[in-house]
Amino acid sequence: MDTLLTRSGLETEAARVAVLLPLPLREAYDYRVPDGMALAPGDYVEVPLGPRRVIGVVWGPGAGVVDGGRLKPVVRRFDVPPMPDVQRRFIEWVAAYTMTPPGQVLRMAVSVPAALEPPRATLAYHASGAEPPPGFKTTDARRRVLALLADGGPPRSAADLAEEAGCGVTVVRGLVEAGLLVPQLLPPPRIAAPDATRAGPTLSPEQEAAAQDLRARVGAGTYATVLLDGVTGSGKTEVYYEAIAACLAAGRQALILLPEISLSAQGLERFARRFGARPAEWHSDLTGGQRRATWRAVADGSAKVVVGARSALFLPYADLGLIIVDEEHDQAYKQEDGSIYHARDMAVTRAHLGQIPVVLVSATPALETQVNADSGRYTRIHLPGRHGGAVLPGVTLIDLRRDRPPARHWLAPSLRDALTATLADGEQAMLFLNRRGYAPLTLCRACGHRLRCPNCTAWLVEHRLARKLQCHHCGLSQPVPEACPECGEAGSLAACGPGVERVAEEVAELFPDARSAIMASDTLTGPHAIQEMVRRIADHELDIIIGTQVMAKGHHFPMLTLVGVVDSDLGLAGGDLRAGERTFQLLHQVAGRAGRGDRPGTVFLQTYMPEHPVMQALKAHDRDGFYALEAEMRQDAAMPPFGRLAALIVSGEDEGLVDRVALALGRAAPRSETVAVLGPAPAPLSLLRGRHRRRLLMKAPRGVAVQPLIAQWLERVEVPAAVRVQVDVDPQSFL
Repeated sequence: MDTLLTRSGLETEAARVAVLLPLPLREAYDYRVPDGMALAPGDYVEVPLGPRRVIGVVWGPGAGVVDGGRLKPVVRRFDVPPMPDVQRRFIEWVAAYTMTPPGQVLRMAVSVPAALEPPRATLAYHASGAEPPPGFKTTDARRRVLALLADGGPPRSAADLAEEAGCGVTVVRGLVEAGLLVPQLLPPPRIAAPDATRAGPTLSPEQEAAAQDLRARVGAGTYATVLLDGVTGSGKTEVYYEAIAACLAAGRQALILLPEISLSAQGLERFARRFGARPAEWHSDLTGGQRRATWRAVADGSAKVVVGARSALFLPYADLGLIIVDEEHDQAYKQEDGSIYHARDMAVTRAHLGQIPVVLVSATPALETQVNADSGRYTRIHLPGRHGGAVLPGVTLIDLRRDRPPARHWLAPSLRDALTATLADGEQAMLFLNRRGYAPLTLCRACGHRLRCPNCTAWLVEHRLARKLQCHHCGLSQPVPEACPECGEAGSLAACGPGVERVAEEVAELFPDARSAIMASDTLTGPHAIQEMVRRIADHELDIIIGTQVMAKGHHFPMLTLVGVVDSDLGLAGGDLRAGERTFQLLHQVAGRAGRGDRPGTVFLQTYMPEHPVMQALKAHDRDGFYALEAEMRQDAAMPPFGRLAALIVSGEDEGLVDRVALALGRAAPRSETVAVLGPAPAPLSLLRGRHRRRLLMKAPRGVAVQPLIAQWLERVEVPAAVRVQVDVDPQSFL
C-alpha cells in the first residue's frame, strides 16, 4: 500500500504523492517520489505537466489508480517552509463553498512563484551626483527616475525604478551609461519587526475596556468573532492595535485586512508611529521584488504584521494568531472575478479553522454582521462616542426641489453659503460625488445619440482633464470626437450630468482664490500620489477637496469641518437589494470625515428625496433605527441575511449561444416549495468586455445548503466550451 513519506518517516515501495496544481483543476494529480527525496504534506514542489514544468503543493498520499511505473517523478522540492495544514484546509473549504476548483483557489496562495526560489542579492542603483555629460538629453522620463533617487533616496533595482517612474528599463540603462546612476549589490530585503512593547496613546475608559476584552481573547488563543462597533472617530483603530500588540507579545502573526490598501497611507504611518516600524504590505501596487520578499517573510514567520487587501488571506502564515477586518461592510471585500468569494466571510472561516479571534471593525456594519451580533453569534464591543471630546457633525438635508442650484450648476445656494462661511473661518471643506470624470453621459444635441462603450452596456464617461472618453468597466479609452459618430454633426456633443471634474470647475468659478483638488481613484495614480494628497490635506495646503468614495476610507483631517454631498440619491437607484444599506453606509462614512478635531463639523446632503428613510436616518444619526427597518423588510421578503441567494452568470461572445445555454439552465433549474429560480434574464450589464451575459438567481431558505443543489443543476446541462458559467454564492452585486 502506498503511503505518504514524511521527512522523518521511512521510505516505502513505489511511493507516490498527490500534488495539487494552481490551475482550474478539481483534483490533485499523482506523481512518483524519486529515491532519496522525502516529501510531506504542504511541500512546494516542481512537477512535469505535459511538455512543461509547473509548481504545485503536496496535498496528501497518491490515489494509487495509475500504475506506479507510469507516474512521472517529482522534479524537486523547494526549500521553503511547507504550506501549513490550516491553510490547505482553508483552500479546500473556500473551494467547496464557492464551488470553485481547488486548483484555482490554490493559485491565489501561490501567486508569486518566484518567491519559492532562494532570495538573491539585488543589483540596485543610486544617484552618482555627477553632472550630465556633454550632449546628454534630459527627458521627462529621465527626470522622474532621478527624482526617485534625489536627496539620498534608497537604491532601487532597474525594474523597480522603471515601474515607479512609469518608463522603460532602457531609460535606467541610459542613465547608468551616462554615469548618473551607480550600481551596487543589496542583500535580500528584510522586513522590520514591529515593537509590541512600545507604549500606545492613552485610551479613554471605553477604549480601555474594549482593548482589555480583545487582549483577553488573543491570549486565550481560541476562536471568536468580535464586532468592534463604534461611531466614526471613536478610536476603533487604537483599540485593535492593542489586540495586535498582545498577538505580537505572544510571538504570533497578525493580519489587518483593508478594503483598499493603496488608499491607506495615513493608516500605515499611524501603525509605524504606534509600533516603530511599518507593517508588511500586500496589494496590487507592490513591485515584483516586494511581493517576493513579503511572501517569503510571511512563510518563515519574520513578517509579524501584514496589512493587505482581500488576497492577503491566502498568504502562507507560519503562525497566524489574529485577523482584523477593518471597514468590514465595504463591498470591495467581494471578489467578483475568477474565484468569487467575500473576504470578510472567508476571514471568519479562516479564524475558525485556525482557532483564533477575528475582529470585524465598522461604524456601519453590514446587515449580515449586525444580525449575527444581535443574535449572539458574534460578540459586540461598542464604542458609543467620539474620542477626545469631539462630537458627531450636524446633518442638514437640502431639498433640491426647493433649494435649486442655478442652471448648469450643481451646488445649491445654501451649500454655497456654507462653503463661503467655512473658508472665511480658515477651515476645510469636502464635496463628495461618487462619480468620476467630468460627465457620466455624452449625447448629440442634433440626433440624440448617446456615446456608448462598444464592449459593454455602459455609457462612455467624459474625462475632460485627460481629454478622453472612458469606460469604467472594461477600460476602453478614446478621444472625444469632434463630430457625432451617428449623424456626423460637428460640435453637437454635449456633456450631461456632473462628475467630480465638473463640480471642481464650479468650485473654481465660485471660489477662485480657494486651493482645491480632486481626490478620485483615476486622478491618484499609485500609493505615492495618494500619500502626497493626504499630506497636502492634513497640512492644510488645500481648502476644498472634491472627490469620490476614496475620501470615505477612514482619513482623519482635523481642520475639515464641512462635508457637502452633491447627489445623495445616486446610490438609491437601480433596485439593488442592498441599495439603501450601501447608500446609508457610504454617506455615513463620508459624513464622518467632518469635525474629527476640536472644531465641530457640519454635513449637507443634497437630495430630491429628503423623506426617504436613508436620509431621515442620516439626519437623526439613527443608525440602529435604519437597520431595524432594513432588517424587517429583508425578513418579510426572505432575503439575506434571512434567506439564501446564489447566482449563475452565463457569458460568451456569441449572444445566441449564450441565450440557448441560459434557457437550458432555466428549464433544468431545481424548484420546490422552498427553492425558486428566477431567470434567465439579461444582466444589467448585459455586455461586459465583449461578452454577453445572462443571469439566473436561486432563492432558498437560510438553512438550505445551495451548493449541492447547484452541482446537481449544472450536471443536467451540457455547457459548450465557448460559454462560461460562473457560480456566485451569496452575491453582493447584481450587475
